[in-house]
Amino acid sequence: MSVQIVLGSKSDMKVAEKAISILKELGVKYKVSIASAHRSPELLDKLVSEADAEVFIAIAGLSAALPGVIAARTMKPVIGVPVSGALNLDAILSVVQMPPGVPVAAVGLDRGDNAALLAAEIIALKDEKVRKALVRHRQKLKDMVAQDSRDVEI
Repeated sequence: MSVQIVLGSKSDMKVAEKAISILKELGVKYKVSIASAHRSPELLDKLVSEADAEVFIAIAGLSAALPGVIAARTMKPVIGVPVSGALNLDAILSVVQMPPGVPVAAVGLDRGDNAALLAAEIIALKDEKVRKALVRHRQKLKDMVAQDSRDVEI
């Protein structure tokens, strides 16, 4: 089982790196591609139709049409990650304001890490190894909070 990460442009790579880091930690296979909903729609169509991934993560800024365009072309889950920039609200609204019947799951601005965790949770429904990796990841987060609390106690 795998995740297809699609970036609207190379400038979105910093956000993708957050997702890649989490997917590597959890042992989830992934592929990364660049395909613009506006500048290379034929390439995007081909990418979506030929992808063998179970989940798509679409990372885009500005008008952020990429997640919605992917969702319109597949029945697989699509997670949209709006990328920060000069017009943050445009990217956020493009991801979260999808019309009825074409859902896109949305994570916060630049939260490639949360997109990867959500993709892994979807995959974990059928993959016990990924589910166990998620349990370990959650425990690590709990341990970090407990340590932080100990560090600030007076």
